[in-house]
Amino acid sequence: MLKKIKKKIKDSLSKKTKKNSDKKHSDKKHTSRKPSRKRKRKIKDPEAKLEAKRYQNPVASRTLILKTITEAGMMTQSSIFETLQVKPDQEEGVSRRLSAMVRDGQLVQNRRGGYLPVDEKHLIRGRVIAHADGFGFLVPDEGGDDLFLSAKQMRGVLHGDHVVATVAGVDRRGRKEGSIVSVVERGNTTLIGRLFDDEGIAYVVPDNKRLTQNVLIPANMFGGANPGQIVKVEITKQPTSRKQMVGKVTDVIGDHMAPGMEIEIEIHNHGIPYEFPDAVMQQADKFGDSVKQKDKQGRLDLRDLALVTIDGEDARDFDDAVYCEPRDNGWKLFVAIADVAHYVDIGSALDDEAYERATSVYFPGRVVPMLPEALSNGLCSINPDVDRLCMVCEMFVNKKGEIESYDFKEAVMRSHARLTYTQVADALADDGTGVIPADIYPHIENLNRMYQALDGARRGRGTIEFDTTETIINFNDDKRIESIRPAVRNDAHKIIEECMISANVCAAKYIAKSKSPCLYRIHEDPADEKIEDLRGFLSDLDLKLGDPSGKISSSDYAELSAQIQGRDDYHMIQTLMLRSMKQAIYTAENHGHFGLALTHYTHFTSPIRRYPDLLVHRALKHIIRKRKKDDYMYSQERMVVMGEHCSSNERRANEATRDAEFALKCEYMLDKVGKTYDAHISGVVGFGLFVELDEHYVEGLVHITSLPKDYYVFDPKSHQLVGENRGLQFGLNDKVCITVTRVDMDERKIDFELVADD
Repeated sequence: MLKKIKKKIKDSLSKKTKKNSDKKHSDKKHTSRKPSRKRKRKIKDPEAKLEAKRYQNPVASRTLILKTITEAGMMTQSSIFETLQVKPDQEEGVSRRLSAMVRDGQLVQNRRGGYLPVDEKHLIRGRVIAHADGFGFLVPDEGGDDLFLSAKQMRGVLHGDHVVATVAGVDRRGRKEGSIVSVVERGNTTLIGRLFDDEGIAYVVPDNKRLTQNVLIPANMFGGANPGQIVKVEITKQPTSRKQMVGKVTDVIGDHMAPGMEIEIEIHNHGIPYEFPDAVMQQADKFGDSVKQKDKQGRLDLRDLALVTIDGEDARDFDDAVYCEPRDNGWKLFVAIADVAHYVDIGSALDDEAYERATSVYFPGRVVPMLPEALSNGLCSINPDVDRLCMVCEMFVNKKGEIESYDFKEAVMRSHARLTYTQVADALADDGTGVIPADIYPHIENLNRMYQALDGARRGRGTIEFDTTETIINFNDDKRIESIRPAVRNDAHKIIEECMISANVCAAKYIAKSKSPCLYRIHEDPADEKIEDLRGFLSDLDLKLGDPSGKISSSDYAELSAQIQGRDDYHMIQTLMLRSMKQAIYTAENHGHFGLALTHYTHFTSPIRRYPDLLVHRALKHIIRKRKKDDYMYSQERMVVMGEHCSSNERRANEATRDAEFALKCEYMLDKVGKTYDAHISGVVGFGLFVELDEHYVEGLVHITSLPKDYYVFDPKSHQLVGENRGLQFGLNDKVCITVTRVDMDERKIDFELVADD
């Protein structure tokens, strides 16, 4: 009975539903019509006419795009296309413009692809500096405090990326913590690393330890490499907060631990150009191997002057030669420098490549030259007994060591001898007997007497002199390190150095007088906070650095250096003095040289290996030839850019050689694990002690956890680790005995442990 009732209700409902449905369809059939479409009004572009003049296929102007996004708050690319009624053939142009606006700081793009107007009050643009432990920092473009970036924030970025971030808060240590909004520009498109295959999953571990993420390599992207080899990778997909970066192998650098691989890796890691394009090689080769007769005409002929080169035993390129003769009340000094500017024309392929490199890079046992060898070791090199074009600085030095007059000329010369520092030093120590040619020795004596006067003037003006040790790495026939020894600096080195400084000073004054745009080599005064830190440390030792109420000077440093001679803590104090000073750089404005105590200084003497010297030569030629200022090839603004570029590439070269040297030293120490050495503390930090071996000049870390049991506190003022319970102290330059406990080639780490006193 119940089933029948349910069935009746169901049938009734079904009929009712069908009836209503038929009615709706009937109504729709008689009353439906096309809905009226309200046409959107096109937004007027205030810069439409200007865009039409500039471009064949104009697109929405930056002004219109910025106004539209600002009104909306945030817009995706598709919503921008729709709102601005962008035609299909304009989409690529608008997309490029959006990218350019992000690059130029007008917009930011969030991680979901939305575009937002930049609010300068809340957003910070800067460069990411990564730490090997996974976290990082944002260094703002406009200066100010760095932002701490957590490991989570670092997932989607790499060291060197240019990003926009906002301050998200303050961490437990009181540091401003950043949150990345968008990546403006990626700092890495390629990287160097070691290829691994883990059960079918291939990846590359970057050699640069600041790049903390591995790169996934798809199965068909090995590029012929085998697991374990060192490879170059092109990043095809940059990392995001959720996904690992992906790449493909483009080059096989070589086998892990192969001879010379450490240097090869650093060349690639630091992006140092090491191959010359064909156009550059063709230009260099076309000059031949001898100076053409027509190029000698109109130049001062110095071929009969006994100019000589004095360099190291292993030197291959010679860009300077010297000659000195006595005069009443002083000496006439000639410093002749290879005329590289004669062969490297502005705007040529040679010039473009030289500028790109900016400097030769000197690795242990290998040089990456700024110019092809046809010039650097050939036609521009002042080799003995061949004619060479040169720029000569002729100076009169009085007996007080003062340069009374000077002049610059284009000349032709012939080196009368290729001498070494060792030969000259030995000759001066032993009256020249049989060491150098007899007809040359009197001129060497003249150089030495003049040097004594120049050195006296140098000391008188308060030049800073530091007693530092440079090392020379010697290789065996298998290109493995045989020994590491200190470089010996003798009187011959000092003679040539003083001659070069004198010529550089004259070049700087000569150019400054003409007001021609050029590059100066400046060394600015130490920062006030560095001076205060150093004075605070010195006060505990009852030492002073100048007058605290007056301006610091180089002579203040020189006086302190003389005062601490012979002290047990001499090297520690000298190290802190050195760390308080700034790095010398190239600039278009002359600010003098603090370390050398000079008002004018530039680099003139090494155009074969330094691009700034080549620029100085061009300026000198312009002045010598009495050309009009309007004809000068460089503007002041262009020189500013070139100075920044050359300074940056100099830093790059220094970092590359430093990293290569440490990698080589790691390899050298592999078979010395377990051995014990005398050493000294070269650095003190919160997590331990950096210690340098007295015998091998290799630095390693004694971690704080391996120190004798105590609770250690780092005192930044005294540069010490101090044990709170037992009172043990470890400070700069303290003598210690260590055991080599670990060498990790992949991580570039050498670990030591202190040997307990008996």
